[in-house]
Amino acid sequence: MREFSLPALYEVPTDGNLTDLIRRNAAQHPDVAVLGRKVAGVWTDVTATEFLAEVRAAAKGLIAAGIAPGDRVALMSRTRFEWVQLDFAIWSAGAITVPVYETSSAEQVQWILGDSGAVAVIVESDAHTATVESVRDALPGLLNVWQIEKNGVDELTASGAGITEATVDERAGSAKADDPATIVYTSGTTGRPKGCVLTHRSFFAECGNAVERLKPLFNTGDCSVLLFLPAAHVFGRLVEVAAVMAPIKLGCVPDIKNLTDDLASFRPTLVLGVPRVFEKIYNSARAKAHEDGKGRIFDKAAHTAIAYSRALSTPEGPALGLKLRHKLFDRLVYSKLRAVLGGRGQYAISGGAPLGERLGHFFRGIGFTVLEGYGLTESCAATSFNPWDRQKIGTVGQPLPGTVVRIADDGEVLLHGEHLFTGYWNNEAATAEALADGWFHTGDIGTLDEDGYLAITGRKKEILVTAGGKNVAPAVIEDRIRAHALVAECMVVGDGRPFVGALITLDPEFLARWSEEHHKATDSTAATLRLDPELVAEIQRAVDEGNAAVSKAESVRKFRILTDQFTEDGGHITPSLKLKRNVVSKDFADEIEAIYQA
Repeated sequence: MREFSLPALYEVPTDGNLTDLIRRNAAQHPDVAVLGRKVAGVWTDVTATEFLAEVRAAAKGLIAAGIAPGDRVALMSRTRFEWVQLDFAIWSAGAITVPVYETSSAEQVQWILGDSGAVAVIVESDAHTATVESVRDALPGLLNVWQIEKNGVDELTASGAGITEATVDERAGSAKADDPATIVYTSGTTGRPKGCVLTHRSFFAECGNAVERLKPLFNTGDCSVLLFLPAAHVFGRLVEVAAVMAPIKLGCVPDIKNLTDDLASFRPTLVLGVPRVFEKIYNSARAKAHEDGKGRIFDKAAHTAIAYSRALSTPEGPALGLKLRHKLFDRLVYSKLRAVLGGRGQYAISGGAPLGERLGHFFRGIGFTVLEGYGLTESCAATSFNPWDRQKIGTVGQPLPGTVVRIADDGEVLLHGEHLFTGYWNNEAATAEALADGWFHTGDIGTLDEDGYLAITGRKKEILVTAGGKNVAPAVIEDRIRAHALVAECMVVGDGRPFVGALITLDPEFLARWSEEHHKATDSTAATLRLDPELVAEIQRAVDEGNAAVSKAESVRKFRILTDQFTEDGGHITPSLKLKRNVVSKDFADEIEAIYQA
């Protein structure tokens, strides 16, 4: 058994709650822009004073509607300014926020609203309203529904005009550090989602220590962050609260469809994303370079960036020749890539899945360091991350200051600290199992090195055991294969089978580019190309790259290219992009059988 901890850098206020942050910001930084809001396509600054006023106005409306301290209020919307405003308004009314993914099905909405006992829900669109209304008969406790796109915030503000400032002050101060701030439902890769109860203390401990440890990334007045992750996900909430705590300017956009334009217009100094975002940035840049006839230059620049970053981790550092090549490519290539990322940023934080060592070195080599972290809903997002000044690429960093990471005898990662959830809502049995012996049992398998840097190698429940008795952690090889531009998703199979195989889906955007480059029919699809020798050879190269990370017994011997995608609508992936392996295995059973036919 091995464990590692770091001393806390932030002391949680015992009598406070998260609404203290916006009052403090208005008092200490009244004219500082704490949020950016898009109005008619143009970013407009919202000062700390203005944000406080808008939050309190919405909170008055909630109070006027009968929302009582401790009530649960659901919030179903894409990431946008109003999400942050309403989250703090719910807290300012003394209530508890229940996030709902905007892509959730009617069945999921019914479960979350019913299980949490939500008395009200704020939705974004007509489609969301229709979803809620379709299950409303099964939710007798649901009293109010407001819609953002039908002036729901204005409606709240108008209805709360008669509520006094003193009433809001009293409500805003009613919750203490150990009271619930939110109930975040897990994505549910198996079974029904469980509601993780996160307190105000959880967020204070999480964000306070993270901001202190990453201080240069959170300088008030200088730094900014663009949030394009789902605010319903705990990682998105970490970004929201940490930005307000610092404070630094926070901009919100609903998705990554226009990410390049949003980065160029908002120009953040800090970007937070999941590995797929950074993979797309790299693959898009490489594809465009090849389309423009500059592929050889880009590939040489990428090789140089990776070599330069690797050399930074050695005692002697980069050699003179490497330094000169790096300086040349900085002018020709790297500076243009940084401009695509907004031009001001030097750091990004990645979580949700392993980034991969190659991409980690590439981005650090171009002067845009991606700091990997690790966490779960139950740990209020990050429970470890790479410090800005002591990065170890290939790891998910050291523990959050003030917390402890322990590796059990069977390799499971165990956690202890103030940032942890207090339990699963209405589920004592699951709570007792997860928090056995005072430690949170993550279900992840990992290792700690001599400096306390954590590496995640797989999930206990996802370990495959081949017919030959070999234990295989799918995540390692899946992440390497998925790094290829053509691969959208990869799922390793082989439990009880003679060898390891894989199901692979293709990225439509890059498949179209590949088809054009290789002179395939203009209407080519995965269905028409899945047996094409050139395409199969290209995917084989991706598989070979993945196999290089594991032993021969763990390597993928055969694969199947699928004609369909793994989709959230199809039930194959969760809103946070985790594979539902049992669903995929059932829906693609014939494809799996085909792998093992002679």
